[in-house]
Amino acid sequence: MTTDRTGTCRPLTTDPEATPPIPAGRAIPAADPAASGVARAAGADPTAAAGYRTTARHAGGPAGARTDVAVVGAGILGVLVAREVLARDPSATVTVLDRDMIGSGATRRSAGLHFPRGADETVRALAAESERFYADLHTARPDLPIHPLAMTVLAPESAEEALRESYLPEAKLRWTGELPPCVPALPEHFGAWEGDGCQYADVHTLTQLLAAELRPAVSFREGVAVETVAAGPGGARLTLTGGATLTAGHVVVAPGPWLDEPAWRELVAPLRARVKKVVALHVETPPAPGDRAVVLHEEDAFLLPLHHRGHWLLSYTCPEWDADPATVEPAVTTAHLREGRALLTRYAPALAAHCRSGRVFCDAYGPGGRPLVTALDPYGRLVFAGAAGGSGYRLAPALAARAADLIPSLPSPRKATT
Repeated sequence: MTTDRTGTCRPLTTDPEATPPIPAGRAIPAADPAASGVARAAGADPTAAAGYRTTARHAGGPAGARTDVAVVGAGILGVLVAREVLARDPSATVTVLDRDMIGSGATRRSAGLHFPRGADETVRALAAESERFYADLHTARPDLPIHPLAMTVLAPESAEEALRESYLPEAKLRWTGELPPCVPALPEHFGAWEGDGCQYADVHTLTQLLAAELRPAVSFREGVAVETVAAGPGGARLTLTGGATLTAGHVVVAPGPWLDEPAWRELVAPLRARVKKVVALHVETPPAPGDRAVVLHEEDAFLLPLHHRGHWLLSYTCPEWDADPATVEPAVTTAHLREGRALLTRYAPALAAHCRSGRVFCDAYGPGGRPLVTALDPYGRLVFAGAAGGSGYRLAPALAARAADLIPSLPSPRKATT
């Protein structure tokens, strides 16, 4: 038997295709670290041969501390990376660093919707793995803010074949003549399909709760920024705000939309990830208990009843690329409201008048819409994970597992026994 990432015992599987590798954003050849854009921090040479395993449970505190794995970024992905590392090796020391508080970046503003689909085979595999993770987690911990939800997909009738290709078999997509209460009628030549496997979460609260469970075994350092990172064959060294240094066997960089931070800007640039503004509008009317998520396939948008907050959320595509999360104005504009109301008028006109507020933030997108999990240095000591294109919560469990796969000292899930 094995223990999976939710703490549930599962039969051991030996299928090598069970966790297909995610393509790297760009291959990094073995080369001199100076040529690869890896900056060297002051102090001891990180390329020196050394054992970076440490017995200090709360590593990463004082200057010169060591840790087996450092995770940069305490959003939902970073916290799940730490959880995954300990699930595979409970003796590992893990340090999670964030320049802000846990879950205070894009995670705080996430809609938290998971629906079982993917634009291509890779993303569908990630979505299926994450769906199983969340289902098991919800079963094991029903107190966590994960809420199963019914789903209706609205699309042109001619799109049925594309729908069945993009949605997972687990969705059991099926034609329906019953429309959600908020949709009085469909546009001409449109159809409606019901599907299973949908859920949403209060991602900010979920991230904090999962982090709280990890605190006895993980050193969380909030309000601590990484100023430089260096890597060599023996490990990595980080310099932190306040003058502290941290030496790690491996570093997982999960920065969300903060791709342009000086510490890793040159390392991440070859991945060709981009940052886009994300707009989600609040429809200030309470959803009824049976209201379901409404996916607007043609517009790449969705209506989500946020029962725990008492209002609806409309997420739609905002084509504003190369945004800077440090300077993006968090307030919605008149143009945002106008675009959202026009979309609602087409599908759910009764909700349009209640669209009065919302949230604006940023997210990172990988080339071709694929998320990225890849080594950043020739030695494989630095790993980037993210660029999930607005699906950070939806794909986080699978991306965390792929990041752990790139840490050779960790056993794979198929080898981790109880």
